Amino acid sequence: MVDVGIYTKNADIQALAGINAGATAKLTAATDVYVLNVEAIIDVDTGFDWSSAWTAGTILDETLRNALIQAGASRCAMFVVNADLTAMSGRERETILDFLNSVYDGSIRIIKDKDGAAIMKGET
Repeated sequence: MVDVGIYTKNADIQALAGINAGATAKLTAATDVYVLNVEAIIDVDTGFDWSSAWTAGTILDETLRNALIQAGASRCAMFVVNADLTAMSGRERETILDFLNSVYDGSIRIIKDKDGAAIMKGET
């Protein structure tokens, strides 16, 4: 199956979900259910349509591109970890979810610091 995400890809999600996350929950078919919704949430959380900017080929600096990838992958990985509660212990799940939430929050802070309008005009 093909990744449906604009900037969030299954390989990134699998890497962040970890080796102990459920194998079925990490499959592309499973993560595709989350990806577009998560990318929309990132757009809403940051107040800018990064998905359209990415697909339009707008010049996004490397930091911003990586922050978008990390934000999307970490948020999707949270869903993956929660999809199979038998794949890891409660303590392990809590630790990975705390980590993923920290990655998401940090990435969102970086993204929010960027001026979307200036990026679209090529002013950055």
